[in-house]
Amino acid sequence: MERETIAIHLGYNKKQGNGEMSVPISQTTAYAFRDSEHAANLFALKELGPIYTRLTNPTTDVLEQRYAALEGGAAAICTSSGQAASFYAVANVAEAGDNILISDKLYGGSVTLLTYTLKRFGIKTKVFKSDDASNLEELIDDKTKAIYFESLSNPQIAIPAVEKIVEVAKKHGVITICDNTVATAALFNPIKWGVDVVVHSTSKYTNGQGTAIGGIVVERDGLAEFFKANSKRYYHFTTPDESYHGLVYTDVPLPNFCLRIRLSLLRDIGATQSPLNSWLLIQTLETLGLRVDKHSDNALVIAKFLESHPKVKSVSYPGLKNDKYYDKAQKYFKDGKSSGLISFEVSTFEEAKKIIDSVKLFSVVVNIGDSKSLITHPASTTHSQLSEEELAKAGVNPVTVRLSIGLENTADLIADLTQALDK
Repeated sequence: MERETIAIHLGYNKKQGNGEMSVPISQTTAYAFRDSEHAANLFALKELGPIYTRLTNPTTDVLEQRYAALEGGAAAICTSSGQAASFYAVANVAEAGDNILISDKLYGGSVTLLTYTLKRFGIKTKVFKSDDASNLEELIDDKTKAIYFESLSNPQIAIPAVEKIVEVAKKHGVITICDNTVATAALFNPIKWGVDVVVHSTSKYTNGQGTAIGGIVVERDGLAEFFKANSKRYYHFTTPDESYHGLVYTDVPLPNFCLRIRLSLLRDIGATQSPLNSWLLIQTLETLGLRVDKHSDNALVIAKFLESHPKVKSVSYPGLKNDKYYDKAQKYFKDGKSSGLISFEVSTFEEAKKIIDSVKLFSVVVNIGDSKSLITHPASTTHSQLSEEELAKAGVNPVTVRLSIGLENTADLIADLTQALDK
């Protein structure tokens, strides 16, 4: 099936059950077993099926199947939020005494999670230059368990050197984790470029309406062989799991990365996506490609307008021909489209604040990817927990304004920005 068809049909047979055209919501806590043997077989992985909604759910399973296919992956697992997806992806391979390498251009919440919260778990973080990955190799050691980066960073709108990152990671046998939230599977498939694991906050463009919180982890095919080849670094997958009767994940003929999250982290920590949120995300996933195309088209129009306005000092949007990431956008993203996220700078913090306080159609919101256009000041909101040094390294400063361009008519958006800029 092609992508548009996958997003609408995969994983659900409407001829089963009552013939519902819409995927039903399995709003239940647990599931009745046929008998004691059936229950035992499910827990022993001799049969596959729902046991308890903290672990599996039929509605969520449809979303997982569709997302895995859209990303070109072997399997996916939903979580309660994007932050939970990022945490699970890292915690699945790293433990106390290990380190991970993270991009110098990340969403503020990812920085605090990976730098400060993980430190409390004994996991150290080192930062690499994502634009060219020039210092990546020198940071890798025997305790490095993952390389984490964003395909399109928020709010810098930067595109990393994906091929170089993957090349270095494969040379040293280290897992790559790519946050594809902003670009989405509609524009970019990291797995096709050699990335091992993809994470998303599905609350953003996947939902697109600000009605559901969720996250997802997708793994590429063939990770079991990767773990076997790098068993010293990833021994949790190749040695018995004492919490699951000595199960060796690489011996199980199922995608290993998501399986271990489900049987260990999801079981014990329980950051599970609710069936209702899964159902909401299934509805909006059907139109993801159409919406992201429109978001991107609208954003390019707005970026060109901002570029020509005398009060705007600079605009960051890879769809602009003079943007430093333009060539990467043309190379990596479908038709060179660059999502609906724009950052621009004005002369002073006061000007930035005035613009945000003066808009009428834009909403002052820290979310992104909504059908409605949004505006925020990253330095005082999404990145406010970062130090001045971290803000500088991330390319976020007090004069930066971030826009998430929605699906409205661009003439109305330009009119709103014009009156706010001209005040």
